[in-house]
Amino acid sequence: MLRVDLAGRIGPLLLEASFDTSRGPVVLTGPNGSGKTSLLLMILGVIAPERGEVSLDGTPLFDAQAGVNLAVEERAIGYVPQHYGLFPHLTAAQNVEFSLECQKPAPPRAERRERARSLLAELGLAGLAEQRPHALSAGERQRVALARAFASSPKALLLDEPFAALDIGTRRQVRVFLRDYLERLSLPTIVVSHDAEDARAVGRHIAVLEAGRVVQSGSWQELSMSPATAFVRELTL
Repeated sequence: MLRVDLAGRIGPLLLEASFDTSRGPVVLTGPNGSGKTSLLLMILGVIAPERGEVSLDGTPLFDAQAGVNLAVEERAIGYVPQHYGLFPHLTAAQNVEFSLECQKPAPPRAERRERARSLLAELGLAGLAEQRPHALSAGERQRVALARAFASSPKALLLDEPFAALDIGTRRQVRVFLRDYLERLSLPTIVVSHDAEDARAVGRHIAVLEAGRVVQSGSWQELSMSPATAFVRELTL
């Protein structure tokens, strides 16, 4: 379980959030500028919160009071940024291998290659391992980014707007794929999305962030039955 209870300032915005993944994947949603991506980066360790705690399976990743603040590479969290962050000059397989090269110590080259191709095959991309990102569809690029995030065997997963680059038809297909894949993996997962259908399809638990604060959290049904703000009401119509 990934547990988040933290606060920190990003410019003029004070971020305050408290939730956990005990009920399944959490979708973090809210208006543009509400701090969703910044909150992910705090959990990941790129931005240091001012106070609070982040823990994974009971192990503290950040604890302001105890002085704990693990480095990004020590947190065992897989991260897929907006637009996937693939290297355009590398093949799909090489993009996945890059994650393994960053490990200390890095696995042998042959092991990295085998792991990358195995993950791509698991995600339905076996025939595209030697293709570069420009030759792949948006849905295929998303799967390569997921394979890269999974390569280092993370204990939790953060996905930032994973559906944003997809057209409507592909978006529906990828929602189903991602929901089923996350269910099978049972990894603590936080997905950022501003889209109501994404939140409804993927999240067992929805946390709504407005102006840096989690104003309401719960299942889709709980939010729609008793919306706490005008934004939540509009989201769940």
